[in-house]
Amino acid sequence: MVAGELANSVGETLWHTAAKVSSVINDSRGNWKAALTALGLIWTFAAFGEEMGYRGYLLTRAADAGNRSKVAFLVALLGSSVLFGYGHYYKGPPGVLQSTVSGLILGGAYLLSGRNLWIPILAHGCADTIAIVAVFFGWAN
Repeated sequence: MVAGELANSVGETLWHTAAKVSSVINDSRGNWKAALTALGLIWTFAAFGEEMGYRGYLLTRAADAGNRSKVAFLVALLGSSVLFGYGHYYKGPPGVLQSTVSGLILGGAYLLSGRNLWIPILAHGCADTIAIVAVFFGWAN
């Protein structure tokens, strides 16, 4: 994800620390059982859980406060993305920035698809699956 890599780079420049990787992902290095467990957790809690919570509920309820106008959806997108970023505080400041950008992308995809929640669920799950595969095979440090 180019935008995520850019956000991480900017974050590292500003805060001089690398984003931390979730222990769920990190523990899957070369371990089939841990990788399969991580995939189950990621698809359940990150892909479905976070997307239903941040995009499906929070973004939509925040837009309700502005009578679901275009401006209300934009403000809701920005607010829910910032909260999504801070929900990943364990990654450190660069990770918060990267997750905020990811939230903007996932939320934008949700809105541009006519609020089809399957779009960000599948995008989030596939992105995290790629991370698990990369760690498992040692392609990521």
